[in-house]
Amino acid sequence: MMLDLLVIGGGINGTAIARDAAGRGRSVLLVEADDLASHTSSASTKLIHGGLRYLETFDLRLVREALVERDVMLRAAPHLIYPLRFVLPQAPGTRPGWMIRAGLLLYDTLAWGTALPRAARVDLGPPLKSGLTRGHAYSDAWVDDARLVILYALDAAQHKAEIRTRSRLASAVREGDAWTATLANGEQVRARALVNAAGPWVEDVLRARLRRNAGSHVRLVRGSHIVVPRLPGQTDAYLLQQPDGRIVFAIPYERDLTLIGTTDTPVDDPADATASDAEVAYLLAAANRWLARPLSHADVRHRFAGIRALHDDGRSTAQTVTRDYRLELDDEGAPLLSVFGGKITTARALAEAAVDRLGWGKGWTRSAILPGGDLGMPFDAFLQQVRTRWPALGEARSLRMARAYGSRLAAVIGRGLGEELGGGLTAGEVRYLRDHEWARTPDDVLWRRTKIGLHTGADTAARVAAVLEG
Repeated sequence: MMLDLLVIGGGINGTAIARDAAGRGRSVLLVEADDLASHTSSASTKLIHGGLRYLETFDLRLVREALVERDVMLRAAPHLIYPLRFVLPQAPGTRPGWMIRAGLLLYDTLAWGTALPRAARVDLGPPLKSGLTRGHAYSDAWVDDARLVILYALDAAQHKAEIRTRSRLASAVREGDAWTATLANGEQVRARALVNAAGPWVEDVLRARLRRNAGSHVRLVRGSHIVVPRLPGQTDAYLLQQPDGRIVFAIPYERDLTLIGTTDTPVDDPADATASDAEVAYLLAAANRWLARPLSHADVRHRFAGIRALHDDGRSTAQTVTRDYRLELDDEGAPLLSVFGGKITTARALAEAAVDRLGWGKGWTRSAILPGGDLGMPFDAFLQQVRTRWPALGEARSLRMARAYGSRLAAVIGRGLGEELGGGLTAGEVRYLRDHEWARTPDDVLWRRTKIGLHTGADTAARVAAVLEG
């Protein structure tokens, strides 16, 4: 059997491309060596945003595209993606007020037509230091990054794409008008086109498995984050300016935590995705410059890092390298399209551009709703319906599950919740994730399909493993 497209990589770009191509009627197979979103796409700062700081590097086209995509994504997945207010406090020695006001005015202008509130001056208070009184607020959006990848994969599968996790590409060669790919288990697959969306491993796949040279290159940059107890009274996200010119986010996370990040640390190895002690110390110091109650290493509940594969545009520092993407098409025979760079926010647009480059019909995803997003009402009204229909879920679990599954929630709990496993997770939910969302290990469930690993320990992981094996 001849496929139209083989996609290598189950991160945000690979799943978005598989979804777009399958929706255009193409036969698609996606292969991922590990779990979906098991690397960079579950280790972002979890924002759907235009990238306010990219204005300083004059990436106006990227900011405009990202702001347009922000609204597209808010409509596509209103259960998973929702507005969040960001507060940018001012203090002596930081960017001057006129610069911030001008930047926010430009940001709002580039976001023309959005439904989100425009930037405004705000008064500051806890948890910031008492001497900080002036600041500005603007709006962007929040997303559970790993679950967004799952939604792309689900939509691709609903359009008849095949999604295979734990299925590594060993090699692929051009043979006439098609690619013959060999998987690690020895299976061979033939496809008319191949997309290399391997993220940090994009060049490794090109050289070692496809025996091709790249015209473009990536710069590998580690972005590390820490998770601490929720800052006192925090409801907004904060952009905290630093003496080195960077900004660090402090974002309300889960039900009672704050996410702080990120760093920009150049690395050489795509697998070097462990937040270092030095990066943790940097993030603590970055937050403590602004907080009334200093954080210490004892406050760090969790740390994580992802390797961003930025398109190497020749800029000198990691923080100034463009977050734009480049699609490189090798059409000396059966097409090979390689993806360099990109970001969570623009993955849908990247996918549309990628499938357009292959010459396959007309894009369709700009107005499409992702699985679970067809709520038919504002999210708060939907949540109230969930709590009325299933009162046994309780306040915290009903919110978590409504956010995660949206209109698919009835299918998730349709066969019953079953045994409690810890942290609000039940055996019924785990079986659903195994049977419908490609979950195979406790980490798949506890850290990517959900974030319940933040609230549970080894006992819950063992119970999840038993359900997955049952």
